[in-house]
Amino acid sequence: MLTRNRQSITQTAIETLGRVAVLMGGDSAEREVSLKSGQAAVNALLRKGVDAFAIDLRFQQNDKYGSVCQQLSNHTIDIAFIALHGRGGEDGIVQGVLEALSIAYTGCRVAASAIAMDKLRTKLLWAGSGLPTPPFEQIKSIQLESISKTDALVENIAASLAFPLMVKPVHEGSSIGMNKVDNKKNLLSALKSAAEYDDEILIEKWIVGKEYTGAILVDQALPLIRLETSRDFYDYQAKYINDDTHYHCPCGLDDKIEKNYQALLLEAFNCIGARGWGRVDFICDEQQQLWLIEINTVPGLTDHSLVPMAAKKMGIQFDELIMKILLTAVNYGQ
Repeated sequence: MLTRNRQSITQTAIETLGRVAVLMGGDSAEREVSLKSGQAAVNALLRKGVDAFAIDLRFQQNDKYGSVCQQLSNHTIDIAFIALHGRGGEDGIVQGVLEALSIAYTGCRVAASAIAMDKLRTKLLWAGSGLPTPPFEQIKSIQLESISKTDALVENIAASLAFPLMVKPVHEGSSIGMNKVDNKKNLLSALKSAAEYDDEILIEKWIVGKEYTGAILVDQALPLIRLETSRDFYDYQAKYINDDTHYHCPCGLDDKIEKNYQALLLEAFNCIGARGWGRVDFICDEQQQLWLIEINTVPGLTDHSLVPMAAKKMGIQFDELIMKILLTAVNYGQ
């Protein structure tokens, strides 16, 4: 049997993989990005001689598990390559269905997927393990429904964390619904904006510093990337639309510091039980203190995406990267 640590893939090994379904699309706010990631993965697998095909999954709101199970059952699938971003694909739902159907799949298992998609619970685990993450508060969207209570809510948050702040939905990806807030006046509107996407809202202390990301591939941290954008932070516009976003790899950090950061990112990744591949985002403040922000367990695979960029710096071309990700599914159940 193949092991997930194998460094090369022979033609014989490719033939033993069977049919590979690339799961993409979905119904989350990240659908369009997922379609691009998925198609890129399909193309790479086909170029490598893998029997791969795409499935654009749709999730019925009243029966997500049943609808996904039905769609998958219509195909012969030996391995599922998960390229679904956001809810449904990155939160443990599709992982749970695949396990119920005894289909091997790439990346994190159910529990780690669910935790990583939940920014609040991820931070609670990190904080409980002594890992550095910015101070935060959490509220329920229902708390915003009473106009008489919102003033007190804003005052309490401002007193607890002080401005500037970052407001974000707990269960969204790609920076959707996130806003930087500099004063009380804008805090309430940012909370209401986040509430459009989630019933739980995370309010984080804004860390002044440089934004970085670290890709993880089979127990190894890849070269770090420093993100430079003309916007307040690396938001959806900067990630997928703007042409003036710059990606620095090498990231410019001292080698020893970079290695220390990579070790911390691996610890943060393992802390939630993640495995296979993923990405950890962090900020380095003016004192070179690292602050963990979030984990992505199904990062993007588009032409703007960061994991392929870091892999290329390691000498891993895109098609080879996709094959390495695919092999994270081979030891399913072990």
